[in-house]
This record gives sequence, C-alpha cells and structure tokens, in this order.
Amino acid sequence: MDTEAPHTQRGHSSPGEGEGRSRFAFSRTGTWRPRLTWRRAGVLGVICTVFLLLLSNFVVQPFLIPSRSMEPTLEVGDRVLVDKLAYRFGDQPRRGDLVVFDGTGSFVRERPAGRPVAEALHGAASALGLAEPSDTDFVKRVVGVGGDDVVCCDAGGRIEVNGVPLEEPYLYPGDAPSKVPFRIVVPLGTLWVMGDHRSQSRDSRDHLGEPGGGMVPVEKVIGRAAWIGWPVSRWGTAGGGHG
Repeated sequence: MDTEAPHTQRGHSSPGEGEGRSRFAFSRTGTWRPRLTWRRAGVLGVICTVFLLLLSNFVVQPFLIPSRSMEPTLEVGDRVLVDKLAYRFGDQPRRGDLVVFDGTGSFVRERPAGRPVAEALHGAASALGLAEPSDTDFVKRVVGVGGDDVVCCDAGGRIEVNGVPLEEPYLYPGDAPSKVPFRIVVPLGTLWVMGDHRSQSRDSRDHLGEPGGGMVPVEKVIGRAAWIGWPVSRWGTAGGGHG
C-alpha cells in the first residue's frame, strides 16, 4: 500500500525540471526563457565581432579620421562609413568622390613586414572604427580621373580640368585651391586626389617627383566615403563633390 506514495512523489519532481532551471528562467508572463550565462554572453560576443569584421571587410567599413586634411567636410574624430561595394561591380571613381585608398606604392613606400600579431590586432580594431587607420590608408577627394588634363591654376586661381575651371565650395575657408603650380595628364587606371583643407593636406601634389607621380591606382581604392556615422551631431552623407 505505501510503496506507491514515494513513487508518485518522485514523479512530481522529474529530472527535466531540475535541468530546466539551470538553463531557463521563469518570466513574469509565466513562460520559460533562456538564462544568459557568462559563457553564452561570450559566445554571442564572438559571433557579433566576427559578423562585424566580415561586414567591415566586404560591405561597409568604419574609418576614423585622424587628421585635418579633409576639413571642413570631415573633421578629426569623425567615423566615416566607407561603402566597399561602390566600385565593386564595374563603377569607377568619379571626380568629386571621397575615396579611401591604400597609398602603398603611391603615397608611401613599400615597407618590410613588421610584427604580424600586433598589426593584425590593430587592423581588426581599425576595421571596427576603434583605432586610427593604418598609416598607409588615406581619404582624399578625386580631382582628376584617367585621361584628364589637370592644371593649377587659371587666371582666377582655380584648378582646371580639361579646360573647365572647378567650383570647389567644399574647400576650407581661406584656403587657395593650390599654392603649388602643376599641369599633369592623369594616366588611365589612376586618380589625381587632393584634400579639402589644401594647406594641411599631403596629397598628389606632394608626390609629383616620385615614382608614380602622385597618381593613385584605381585598384588601390578601398571604397567611397559615403556617410558620417559618428558623432551623432554630424550624421549625414559625406561628399559635396563637383561630379
């Protein structure tokens, strides 16, 4: 007679319930929900980081502005979102575009390999917009594309492209279009680029006498600086080009 009672009591506290309490929490609505543990939070953090790195490598990359060379369009500390798909499907950079590019071989010399681990960590932080970009990455405005005849300057002090003077409303107030006279024909497959704060920018003008003549190969373009994502007060599109 008494042998059934212990069996019935044991049936009311099944192992499933005990195991469930270790993995789930009981909400106020009466439903079970997963309990967030440190292990799960860590796994979720790794998944989010990997997703952001993949997004940064192939679609949109945050780029921290480290200098005054693009003022007033871009200010020091701005996080610009670089559209990596802008030139991926046959489109080419156009005059007026703000482009981020790898200046190795054009703006900076090839360097021997350094510390791979440190460089990889810095690259990951830079890709997430948490650190300054590599010292081989630059953001500038496209002034001339392949085949263009670019001249500084006309009688009015303006840069001419193919005989047409440029209107450059994005220039830093008080800056001349250029104090360095030049006349170049941009080779096909390359770009002539300049900063908006001309007196503070080291750009194609500073590499005229070097191999490549200051031209940036189109294949070295990482993407187009399309939006300002941070700070919130400066949200909006980046650009203001002349087309």
